[in-house]
Amino acid sequence: MVVGSIEIPFSIGCLADIPKVSSIELLQIPLPSSPRFFLSTTPKTLFSSSLHVPIRSLFTNVVEDIDDISPPRLVVDLNLETMILLVDLDGRGARYWWIHHVRRLSAAKVSADALERGQSRVIDASLTLIRERAKLKAELLRALGGVKASACLLGVPLGHNSSFLQGPAFAPPRIREAIWCGSTNSSTEEGKELNDPRVLTDVGDVPIQEIRDCGVEDDRLMNVVSESVKTVMEEDPLRPLVLGGDHSISYPVVRAVSEKLGGPVDILHLDAHPDIYDAFEGNIYSHASSFARIMEGGYARRLLQVGIRSITKEGREQGKRFGVEQYEMRTFSKDREKLESLKLGEGVKGVYISVDVDCLDPAFAPGVSHIEPGGLSFRDVLNILHNLQGDVVAGDVVEFNPQRDTVDGMTAMVAAKLVRELTAKISK
Repeated sequence: MVVGSIEIPFSIGCLADIPKVSSIELLQIPLPSSPRFFLSTTPKTLFSSSLHVPIRSLFTNVVEDIDDISPPRLVVDLNLETMILLVDLDGRGARYWWIHHVRRLSAAKVSADALERGQSRVIDASLTLIRERAKLKAELLRALGGVKASACLLGVPLGHNSSFLQGPAFAPPRIREAIWCGSTNSSTEEGKELNDPRVLTDVGDVPIQEIRDCGVEDDRLMNVVSESVKTVMEEDPLRPLVLGGDHSISYPVVRAVSEKLGGPVDILHLDAHPDIYDAFEGNIYSHASSFARIMEGGYARRLLQVGIRSITKEGREQGKRFGVEQYEMRTFSKDREKLESLKLGEGVKGVYISVDVDCLDPAFAPGVSHIEPGGLSFRDVLNILHNLQGDVVAGDVVEFNPQRDTVDGMTAMVAAKLVRELTAKISK
């Protein structure tokens, strides 16, 4: 029974790597507590950059009385002609499981060392590309002269640690497109020209999905993100300005910045949420737990969280535990003067700025996964950034979700403007 259709843009690894076996045992894949619907497609279709596939409530070889199974499970007779994808009505996106099945089915044939070596080759190739691009850009800037710090864009298109929607994984190219789309000029409000390479450079994206397609788990993936950031920082005068991605990326980025500079930084964190759960939904790398990891690691001396308006008891307790300065929107009118005259970074290695686009009221930025009314205006954010005193050594813009943006790309332009203004704070 066809109940609708959905377009799913994503990339996937080569299916030719799946072992040529005649039959595959039944696989039991755990599902959410309330399964909604399922879809299937063929390998030939998977090579396109975008799928438009029918959504079906049932298909061949699926147990029909799924509600009678506890806990709910989808039992699939998986064969080489059909790839099963799971999608939920909340739009968390396609989740594909083939690498895990390949490893399970090939355990007797493929050693752990062989898999490790293959993953390492992919990671090394990814880091080499970023390293060489950063080296080239830095050599150009040093030859030009007259630059102490240049903001360097690094995309981290990671979305799987989101607790709701995974669309932020598609944000980096949309932000770049908006920066250079021509609908506005290349000057920041403070008068810096983005088309001057001494102000802004770009070394591309960390190929998150390609690395995950090789079966690399999050512990190692976070290390790859950190190493990518350090690679950029090794090339003076580049300073990383990271495009997310969900907010889980802030942990490996801040860790890299702190370790590379040799000490903690002060963090200005603009967000509707404190993202400081110990391990949200059991995931220590959840986008809702990134700042718990940062504070546990001692990578920040001060953490100022501004724009907060969705905070639980645990969020407040964690804030007290780590000495976080939390500024909630319900008291913003009282706190405004202080927040618009911040002075950070003295006695530490500098200032890190993390901007979650949902810090803004959804009237200004509807294209986010977690729409939370009652937020900051765009001018509120710019006033805080423009008036901040301190040496901004790195930053990120995260949680823009292109899949929820308006048709005319309003939130993409908002995210792009945030990047532009952060560039002005970093470059000198």
